[in-house]
Amino acid sequence: MGVYSVNKLMTEARRLAAEYRKTTGKPLAISNEIALFDAARLLDLEVPEVSASGYDVVGRGRREGQRIQIKARALFDESKSGQRIGQLKLDKEWDRVMLVLMDENYEPCEIHEATRPVILDSLEGQKNSQRNRRGAMSIARFRNISRLVWTREEGEITGELWEN
Repeated sequence: MGVYSVNKLMTEARRLAAEYRKTTGKPLAISNEIALFDAARLLDLEVPEVSASGYDVVGRGRREGQRIQIKARALFDESKSGQRIGQLKLDKEWDRVMLVLMDENYEPCEIHEATRPVILDSLEGQKNSQRNRRGAMSIARFRNISRLVWTREEGEITGELWEN
């Protein structure tokens, strides 16, 4: 067992990542770990003790047993269009994808969630695109096909209606 709590370490990781970007102009490749921690903490998800191929967390409660990929993006300049999420593991077993959007301080702002069928249908619509075959998608497109499930202002949004 370490000397520091994971929560304290993540707070320091956020601070260091933000400071690194301010100093160098480049992001520190830590956003996925922070997003994984935040999604698990905020939405009652369990991080498996043994890393699984294809998904990052398993749902509890209303997402019981769901295998979920976590994607992250820190938005430093929202006016830039075409920002993309990390490649989706289309050839692996998973049920949902969550996109954790963070501010320039690596604090979560929004979490969006989409199911596998919705994502595959969206990618199938443009199957001729090389990016789609690789499982790449823009943040804007993911927001359009997903459901907003958490915001900094409201916390978890539990309404059953699937709104795009």
